[in-house]
Amino acid sequence: MSKSPDTQRMEKIVSLCKRRGFIFQSSEIYGGLNGLWDYGPLGVELKRNLKNYWWRTMVHERDDIVGMDGSILMNRLVWKASGHEDTFSDPMVDCRSCKARLRADQITNKKGEKQCPTCGGKDLTEPRAFNLMFKTYVGATEDESSITYLRPETAQAIFVQFKNVLDVARKKLPFGIAQIGKAFRNEINPRNFTFRSREFEQMELEYFCRPEQGMELLEYWKEERLKFYENIGISRESLHVLTVPDEERAFYSKGTYDIEYEFPFGRQELEGVAYRTDYDLTQHQKASGKSLEYFDEETKQKFIPHVVEPSAGVDRTVLALICEAYTEDEAPDEKGKMETRTVLRLHPRMAPIKCAVFPLLKNKEELVAKGNEIVDLLRPHMFVFYDEGGAIGRRYRRQDEIGTPFGVTVDFETLGEKDGNLRDTITLRERDSMKQERVKIAELPALLISRIL
Repeated sequence: MSKSPDTQRMEKIVSLCKRRGFIFQSSEIYGGLNGLWDYGPLGVELKRNLKNYWWRTMVHERDDIVGMDGSILMNRLVWKASGHEDTFSDPMVDCRSCKARLRADQITNKKGEKQCPTCGGKDLTEPRAFNLMFKTYVGATEDESSITYLRPETAQAIFVQFKNVLDVARKKLPFGIAQIGKAFRNEINPRNFTFRSREFEQMELEYFCRPEQGMELLEYWKEERLKFYENIGISRESLHVLTVPDEERAFYSKGTYDIEYEFPFGRQELEGVAYRTDYDLTQHQKASGKSLEYFDEETKQKFIPHVVEPSAGVDRTVLALICEAYTEDEAPDEKGKMETRTVLRLHPRMAPIKCAVFPLLKNKEELVAKGNEIVDLLRPHMFVFYDEGGAIGRRYRRQDEIGTPFGVTVDFETLGEKDGNLRDTITLRERDSMKQERVKIAELPALLISRIL
């Protein structure tokens, strides 16, 4: 059962995202633009770490998947064949009282009467179809012949390039084509921070197979995707698998799972894993007149492959990572007094900054020089941050709040002033436990790499 919404927690997370440079409102100095967001210095690192790990586990660590990067704009006929131009819409309702424009599934029902969730008004229009694709024009003239759309999903680029990729990659079924890229949907009512946006990024795999393999591979990919989320720091207890009922599935799907996460605003979908059968390739073969069949060398048969699609949202997963990691605990300040500590307990492989380096005093030239040496030593292996400003406890807190898993303090023991045996060692602090250990500088890169990966 889904937990009740925690508005206060979500407000703290949104505040931290802006204050520490994870996510900003797009075009903020001009009043913003609803449903559009920019990623700041830390947000872009977190997002890149997520995409790189997805690509690593999906493409680089497997022999049966290759990658591609399709264009955002495609021939309008692609969207006609796929059905998007005619059917990619949401039912929209207007509230005549407060002028709110809503998706039909947002309308509340109290005592058998439909009400606007914004103002409680009952003067509502009948639902009408609203196409979610952004229309644009290609070329110098704006007429019917030059219309196309910003892609509402990345999958279609994979389907229309299936034959080309098959020819060059020389793969046998089952095999997959992976892609990470932007998609655009003119959402009626963007909401819940970055969760439902008009511009977003997808991590999609189309895994092609024989018809008899479809249901088995649907189960396989559901389990693989659950493992992925656990490996990036989202606990299994926070995830929920919804078996989408027949009446809610796309008509061409033989089975669909939604992997959902318990956000502070409620349980919502992170990723869909769908068995799309041969619908997409069949549609494009019919519309284009080009063969998209697979020739089986062993059986000498030609057929259109079926496909299982794990499709994840990058922005939704970034938000889930932040929500999962956000915690508050108690820790002593410089005087030993307990205070609230905000910590992002991000998995080290996802953390934007892997290690922060602190010289104990900024006015001690030898400490600063040694600190810079350590930065130079670590930088080829990971993203490092150097900070010499303020009390050491405050510097720890700043890094805790942005999820940096390790802190290196260069102190007088590093210089060998108190004990010659400790020369060229540092204090290594772990974010979550706040435990400290003494480590030789020469061993630091290998030790940190082993704990991050």
